[in-house]
Amino acid sequence: MDSHALDCHRRAGRIASECRSWAVEHIRPGVTVRHVLETVEAMIRERGAEPGFPAQSSRNHVAAHYCSSPEDDLAYAEGDCVKVDLGVHIDGYICDTAATVDLSADGRWAGVCKASRDALAAAIATVGDGVPVGEVGAAVERTITAQGFEPVRNLTGHGLGRWKVHTPPQIPNYAERGGGRFKTGMVFAIEPFACTGRGMIKERGKAEVFMMVRPPRNAKGLDRDVLRAIDAWRGLPIARRYFLDLDREAVEDTLQKLARQGSLMRYPPLVEEEGVMVAQFEHSLFLGPDGVEVLTA
Repeated sequence: MDSHALDCHRRAGRIASECRSWAVEHIRPGVTVRHVLETVEAMIRERGAEPGFPAQSSRNHVAAHYCSSPEDDLAYAEGDCVKVDLGVHIDGYICDTAATVDLSADGRWAGVCKASRDALAAAIATVGDGVPVGEVGAAVERTITAQGFEPVRNLTGHGLGRWKVHTPPQIPNYAERGGGRFKTGMVFAIEPFACTGRGMIKERGKAEVFMMVRPPRNAKGLDRDVLRAIDAWRGLPIARRYFLDLDREAVEDTLQKLARQGSLMRYPPLVEEEGVMVAQFEHSLFLGPDGVEVLTA
């Protein structure tokens, strides 16, 4: 971790924190999800950075990856349990953060939100040089189950690399053996998900988040302007709303062809069972010689 990389992570973390705080204050019944996400991304750019991935806001049983389409008119409603998840990068160095807002008038989701928030604090307190990632997962699981909820077991925290949102190690939300150890110099994100259900999610719905995973095997028939615009993101996740200045049919055709080739991955919403409420809190951290630094505090 050289000084330039750490400085970029720190600046990205400060911007991510500001944008997360704005989102938490402005997520209210009647406000559209797209307004929040588009405003957050505009704020990131105004501050001299770029989104590390498309800003997302998932409600209730949807745990992650709800990303507004360019025409999305979905609005938050009273009683929602709302996650907001955003990433910021400077020169490819990423910070990732999330929070949950209880939109119920009676605070009915305060408990599951507290469990997730407390689990994040317990996880951060556990991190240290040489500590197995499974010990952090155990701290998350212990904290959430002690409050009567379940961790989402098939979502994890992750390392943060240059131009890569997910790198080793995977940081589980439950106790497990193996998986490596934390080492001084690492930058990573811890994101406990707590829920009122069994704690297993699956993909459901239309994807609005995409990521190039390899160069096209065959560029014939691909729109050059769209391909150039996708390539400009250097393999970071993208969304349809990033390309509103391009021909919409050309964008859709290119995304479909790249996906069929296996060059582009689709990321649909990740959901628990209907009626289950999921809460998430997340910080990006740097494990330095003097201990843990919370980059997105």
